[in-house]
Amino acid sequence: MYEPIRAKSVHRTADESYDRLDFPHRSREEELDIQLAGHLAALLAVTDELGDHAAGELIARQVARLRGTPPARHAGLSGAPAGALHRKAHALAGRALVVAASRADTTAAILAAERMDAHTAALAGDSLVGAP
Repeated sequence: MYEPIRAKSVHRTADESYDRLDFPHRSREEELDIQLAGHLAALLAVTDELGDHAAGELIARQVARLRGTPPARHAGLSGAPAGALHRKAHALAGRALVVAASRADTTAAILAAERMDAHTAALAGDSLVGAP
């Protein structure tokens, strides 16, 4: 009913197409380190924009520890209102907390939780300022 395939297939199986050692692999821990450093670097940019130098230095130390090199500091300003920056920082700190907990990095998890608390307090203070 069907004609048999006579030519060699142009498609190769996984074993034929590449050797698994031909490209770099990262461990789960390395991937989590990269992810955590990225979240903390983004948090650092927002923290610098808010002008919180003390918190920025703490975050920069953690990014440097994870990346092995000091982070580039945020130089530009977005012009966003402080409330929007605090909400963004709170969300970034939350993401960092989840990844830090996943990789069992107590130091980064504590820092992220403290930053979440600080931004929650700042947001609560902002809401009181606008209240009659």
